[in-house]
Amino acid sequence: MGKEELQNGYTVMDNGAAGQVQISNEVLTIIAGLAATEVKGVASMGGNITNELVSKIGMRGLSKGVRTTMENGVVNVDLTLNLDYGFSVPKTCQKVQEKVKAAVENMTGLNVENVNIKIANVTMEKGN
Repeated sequence: MGKEELQNGYTVMDNGAAGQVQISNEVLTIIAGLAATEVKGVASMGGNITNELVSKIGMRGLSKGVRTTMENGVVNVDLTLNLDYGFSVPKTCQKVQEKVKAAVENMTGLNVENVNIKIANVTMEKGN
């Protein structure tokens, strides 16, 4: 099973006679963005994209605040997040890292080396 970098994506499976499976870089960012916004305490991505807004603006909006790169066969994910006030930053970020790593690895078969997080903002709940 070869994993090579393409111009706009990656080959995640090549089993000869049956053909190749390729995945675009944009798909990796969408997987990472969805996984991150599912964690309690994450208000939105750095581009103010929440899970609720995804259904209105489409999946491509999730790429705001997410950058994925592949080097030497492993994926590195950089996320910019807005967190809800009152949640532990270290604990919330650890959950995001675990969830993003698991989602990308399980859905693509690629190995995730790092999930780096930058906190851009802390938001108050509406009504407070």
